[in-house]
Amino acid sequence: MTADSWRNLIEHIGLLYQEYRDKSTREEIENRRLQDSQTDPEETSPSEETPPEAEPTSTTENKAPPQISLLRNSNSRFNLWQDLPEIRSSGVLSILQPDEIKLQEAMFELVTSEASYYKSLNLLVSHFMENERLKKILHPSEAHILFSNVLDVMAVSERFLLDLEQRVEENIVISDVCDIVYQHTINHFSVYITYVSNQTYQERAYKQLLQDKPAFREVISQLELDPKCKGLSFSSFLILPFQRITRLKLLVQNILKKVEEKSDRESTALDAHKELETVVKACNEGVRKMSRTEQMISIQKKLEFKIKSVPIISHSRWLLKQGELQQMNGPKTSRTLRTKKLFREIYLFLFNDLLVICRQIPGDKYQVFDSAPRGLLRVEELEDQGQSLANVFILRLLENADDREASYMLKASSQSEMKRWMISLAPNRRTKFVSFTSRLVDCPQIQCVHPYVAQQPDELSLELADVLNILDKTDDGWIFGERLHDQERGWFPSSMGEEILNPKIRAQNLKECFRVHKSDDSQRRKLGSRNRQ
Repeated sequence: MTADSWRNLIEHIGLLYQEYRDKSTREEIENRRLQDSQTDPEETSPSEETPPEAEPTSTTENKAPPQISLLRNSNSRFNLWQDLPEIRSSGVLSILQPDEIKLQEAMFELVTSEASYYKSLNLLVSHFMENERLKKILHPSEAHILFSNVLDVMAVSERFLLDLEQRVEENIVISDVCDIVYQHTINHFSVYITYVSNQTYQERAYKQLLQDKPAFREVISQLELDPKCKGLSFSSFLILPFQRITRLKLLVQNILKKVEEKSDRESTALDAHKELETVVKACNEGVRKMSRTEQMISIQKKLEFKIKSVPIISHSRWLLKQGELQQMNGPKTSRTLRTKKLFREIYLFLFNDLLVICRQIPGDKYQVFDSAPRGLLRVEELEDQGQSLANVFILRLLENADDREASYMLKASSQSEMKRWMISLAPNRRTKFVSFTSRLVDCPQIQCVHPYVAQQPDELSLELADVLNILDKTDDGWIFGERLHDQERGWFPSSMGEEILNPKIRAQNLKECFRVHKSDDSQRRKLGSRNRQ
């Protein structure tokens, strides 16, 4: 493809990536709602039905390759392979099976979304990064932290998109795209790990620049108002690479669900998915690493040991949960005592391998009076104990700091807080509903209809259209869930999602999830214990 035709291609892309991503997830939510409401779940939603035979559509005066025609189509039904004039006039829709048409759509979405992503990246570079006024305001080190290796990321996207476009041009029916995804993931996508690992520094630098440099704030505001940005913020452009690498994995999953079982295309899709999952995990670890280290140093400074000191900082240790609970002083049966005499405050720091029990002392310090390895903790809920003992549970340390067994009766501020502590303290404890990893035929499920950003370490951030198994729920509006596409677990408000009521749709979701992860059965057997950590 010549430089002129490449520029023409990008110029005619209908949507910025942020717009594509929003529309795509909203459409996915609506399709799932429609499926869930159908009396016969076997029926497909309108977006998946094979379109009726249509009159051959007249092509444009200069008939363009399919991808260019598509990218000029910016209407509400964006990026549909079967809507291309070349496809409708070819008669191929009457020849292909419905499942193959769905597969073509899935592969084509991967191609066109990459084009949309490249357009947004190009805007980040040309409109923001290369702006002369901004260059004069930012010190080179500030610009480096803010934009990181985005030029490398854009170059990788361009190379990837050119290979995808070439594949689309080879035949009106796309043969495969996952082989291209696989090759680019193992050879080029490490640039994403570098970019995403810088995210914590990037966010901090951006906030500091907005606060300290009024000129920076003014220029960014003016650039955001440009019609090119379509009302999108500068920060929405900065997070594009992380959003894209996670979305790309989901797009490959969507292809994998539609290819023939035990086929070459299934094998290629499984390989591509496995490599993408490795990159996404490395990205997530890169983001967590710095914040975890800083957090552990901060906690270490606050602790004073009444018992034998335990080294807190370790490369393999991170915080899972912290907070205040009420410890019962008297025996279980002392209901006649006043509540304020019955309990006293203690503070818990729970790490992935260690529990530290403290009391808060003046000066924002905590005095440690007991500890235990996390693997030697057991919990038991107390039921029907009266109002003063509501939300109370027993925590047993099978071997504490004095090498003996110890028990604590603890009271939480709410039912959800009690359950969150119990699941964090003893992750192997059975939840109300059985998890995905048990291969249960049916399990309550929920789809995310509002994005959620985790506020605590035991919470789970949600993206629109995420589907999760419900493992536990509380009466005060919290759900403990396991996301199907990556088996990550955590708590989130129930108001963020809608429960999937149709059992056949739930079963189909599980079946598709098992298929996506079937390439490594031994790994799935380990997921339960690993994710709880």
